[in-house]
Amino acid sequence: MLARSRAIGHIQAMTRQLDYPAMQRIFSRFQALEAEPKGELDHTNAFTLVVAVALSAQATDVGVNKATRKLFEIADTPAKMLALGEDGVIEHIKTIGLYRNKAKNVIKLSQLLIDNFGGEVPSSRAALVSLPGVGRKTANVVLNMWFGQPSQAVDTHIFRLGNRSGIAPGKDETAVERAIEDNVPAEFQRHAHHWLILHGRYICIARKPKCGICPIADDCLFEEKTQ
Repeated sequence: MLARSRAIGHIQAMTRQLDYPAMQRIFSRFQALEAEPKGELDHTNAFTLVVAVALSAQATDVGVNKATRKLFEIADTPAKMLALGEDGVIEHIKTIGLYRNKAKNVIKLSQLLIDNFGGEVPSSRAALVSLPGVGRKTANVVLNMWFGQPSQAVDTHIFRLGNRSGIAPGKDETAVERAIEDNVPAEFQRHAHHWLILHGRYICIARKPKCGICPIADDCLFEEKTQ
C-alpha cells in the first residue's frame, strides 16, 4: 500500500490537466480510429454482463471469458444460475482468482435479483451496488455497456493513463472518474470509458508505453516518452 501511495504521488507530481482543445483533439482521434468501441467481456444479456464484470476483479478478461463460456450457455438468467448452485458455478469458474467467494456472490446476487428486482438487472447505480460482489466500478461498466449511460468505470489502466497523460489526473479512482466526467467533452462521454481502457491496455501500458505508435502522443503530457 505504501509503495502504491508513493507511485501515485510521483504520478501526481508530474501531471497536470490537459486543456479543452487538447481533450477535443484526443477524443476526436479516438473516435476516428474506432467510432463504436466495445468491451472485451463476453456476455449475452444484462445478467451475464453483471456476472462477467463481477468475476473480472483480479482476473483478465480472457480468463473470465474462458471460464464463463459454458457457464452462460446453461445459466444465463438468475433462476438458472440458482438452479446450478454454488458448487456448479465453482466447477465453471475455478480457473480464475478468488473463485469460491465469487461463486458465493454470484448465487447471492442471483437470489437478490429475483427477490428485489423481479429477476431483472436494475438500471440505477444505487440498486446495482446493493448486489453482492458489485461495487461502483462494476456498476458503472454495466450502466455504460448495457444501458448506454455515460458512466465512467476507472480500473488500473484508466487510472494510469489518466494521470500519466493529463487526460484525467486524480489521487484515487473516484477523483479520476470525476475528472473524466468534468473534462471530457460531452459528445465523447458515452464511449470515453472504452477508448481509455483499450488505449491503456494496449498502447499506454505500464512499464514501457508505446509512445512511438500512440495517436495522442503530441498532446500527452507524459515527459518520459519512449521511441
